[in-house]
Amino acid sequence: MERLVATAAVTLLGVVGAGAQITGSPHDFAGLDARRRICVFCHTPHNADLTVTDAPLWNHAVTTRTYSLYDSPTMDATTNQPTGASRLCLSCHDGSVAVDSYGGRAGTIFLAGPDAVGADGLANDHPVSFQYTDALAIQDGQLHLPSSAPSTLGGSINQDLLFNGSLECASCHDVHNSGPARAVNDSLLVITQQGSRLCLTCHNL
Repeated sequence: MERLVATAAVTLLGVVGAGAQITGSPHDFAGLDARRRICVFCHTPHNADLTVTDAPLWNHAVTTRTYSLYDSPTMDATTNQPTGASRLCLSCHDGSVAVDSYGGRAGTIFLAGPDAVGADGLANDHPVSFQYTDALAIQDGQLHLPSSAPSTLGGSINQDLLFNGSLECASCHDVHNSGPARAVNDSLLVITQQGSRLCLTCHNL
């Protein structure tokens, strides 16, 4: 029981911390909720969607769209339909699911324009949900080795930016506006684009 209480306390502290950072950020949707809640748009302490395993206590409708994908003769990675956290991001950002579609609600507020990055497919966007490995970097010749190249966030690219070796939306964007993203304050980027630093973290040009 003590361990359960301790675990709950740690989880709560993490949620409170994230809430403090997300307040006032582009992902602060408190104005759309009658009780001005922030976290409820994605998370809930009760009756969460257990089919979603890539985020804790998920509370938002998940997009079912199939996307056109980026392709290029110079790209060596195998592109895939968005999975994991990227599909959760697109559950608002493809414009097909309402921002306020949470807790079983249908929702009425949809993203449009530049915020709806997946509305016209993903053929004109940086690919996501692909394995970024040392083998890929060597094959490509213009990528840093993710196992050893520094991310500039304290560890390697693999440690700090990839999700089980996969590059996702959250590799570049921090949905909670925490840590470095809060300081950068530019499209919730985890690394500044000043001098193209974010791009050059992975691209060896």
